[in-house]
Amino acid sequence: MTDKLFIFDTTLRDGEQSPGASMTKDEKIRIARALEKLRVDVIEAGFPAASPGDFEAVHAVANVINDCSVCGLSRALDHDIDQAAAALKGAVSPRIHTFIATSPIHMEMKLRMQPDSVVEQAVRAVKRARQYTDNVEFSAEDAGRSELDFLCRMIEAVIKAGATTINIPDTVGYKVPERFGNLIHNLITRVPNADKAIFSVHCHNDLGLAVANSLSAVLNGARQVECTINGLGERAGNAALEEIVMAIRTRGDVFTCQTTIDTTQIINCSRLVSNITGFPVQPNKAIVGANAFAHESGIHQDGVLKHRQTYEIMRAEDVGWTANRMVLGKHSGRNAFKAHLKRLNIEFTTEEELNAAFARFKELADKKHEIYDDDLQALVTDTLSSEHETYKLLYLRVISETGELPTAQVTLFIGGEEKTVSAKGSGPVDATFKAIEALVNSGASLLVYSVNNVTDGTDAQGEVGVRLEKEGRIVNGQGSDTDILVASAKAYLNALNKILTPLSRQHPQQHNTNLCKNVP
Repeated sequence: MTDKLFIFDTTLRDGEQSPGASMTKDEKIRIARALEKLRVDVIEAGFPAASPGDFEAVHAVANVINDCSVCGLSRALDHDIDQAAAALKGAVSPRIHTFIATSPIHMEMKLRMQPDSVVEQAVRAVKRARQYTDNVEFSAEDAGRSELDFLCRMIEAVIKAGATTINIPDTVGYKVPERFGNLIHNLITRVPNADKAIFSVHCHNDLGLAVANSLSAVLNGARQVECTINGLGERAGNAALEEIVMAIRTRGDVFTCQTTIDTTQIINCSRLVSNITGFPVQPNKAIVGANAFAHESGIHQDGVLKHRQTYEIMRAEDVGWTANRMVLGKHSGRNAFKAHLKRLNIEFTTEEELNAAFARFKELADKKHEIYDDDLQALVTDTLSSEHETYKLLYLRVISETGELPTAQVTLFIGGEEKTVSAKGSGPVDATFKAIEALVNSGASLLVYSVNNVTDGTDAQGEVGVRLEKEGRIVNGQGSDTDILVASAKAYLNALNKILTPLSRQHPQQHNTNLCKNVP
């Protein structure tokens, strides 16, 4: 048993399954590069068979990442596995991750297959994947509710077929730490060829136990944990990478393994994922929340001043927290701007992108006296998301006064021409959105509107998140500006540009109910 704990990051795949968290190819590449610098072992880039867009994104990530393995998810179907292999072509270290459900309820109600057929299909899938790569992972979906004897039989068979990593998912977040740990121990003990594979876990957070279950599994022999930045993921999310990594590092007296993660990159990754997806990090979130290393109680403050370890079990600097301010201003040049972005792991693929970001930086420098790293992350995301816009904000004027309904006048660039309209609303934001809709008439419903300050101070940029729904499709939009109304308009238009773009996409965990009929 190796003393290394492998970190398998699935932010780009399972994290993207959060409603509204869909990412573009370029956004996935930005996050993948940050994960590479974080030194994760495996990046699960997506589900290539889900759509042409997913295929392209996985292929793009596979061809820019050099220092860690890039993984593609596939159902236990020939077509899916072939698509994953094609998408991963060119990767330095490709991994195919195939899965099939093993719990009685999933086999009966979803797959409509007999247990023997499920085992046969899993073995067939692993053998086919091994034709493309020696790095094959098999997941027994809903393993947490599977029968132990059947699970042992399945795992023995797929290891014999060539699987080198065996993943045990708590797909619905049902397990509790002691029992999940016991499950891992029993599997490793009972499966005759268990020593031929690394055992992995993938825990969901429906009961708030994803991290605890994952750590219990590690204590019982698991040597890979599948997790996401900020715990992002469908429903209540996944085990948070930052919490797993720092628990292992901080409690060396308990855990006999270590990761190779560069923990100083955690905050950068957290901010980037939050910025791109529009999912803000709650202030009291462990490790990466704004209050994670804050002390307000006088007793705590006194203790920390006398000796840090009285109330801090980790150093803020170790996970990337700094108080460094950007010393550039409106007179700074492009080279200094570019060099500072590089320190934040931000690089542009074209000079046009750099020029556009630099122009926005100059505009921001005229409004703000001091610019922070968080400002730059928001600025870059805002710049890149504004490319190829169908609807672009040109002008916004809002009048709001006591006793009167606010009025917004909006000018948009649509289809090569400028269009202007005015509208009233119950508040200035409502008036702004109604004016936009008067021009666009999208038919979308607003599900979420949220505002967060990017940094402190009354001159801080406001970062607005908007979630829209249309015909069952949900997207997030983001916008940032020192004027919160402008940020709101940008966010709404960003969401509209996504939701009105045709997109055919299959949910990565959605099985064909006639699954067995699709296997040759």
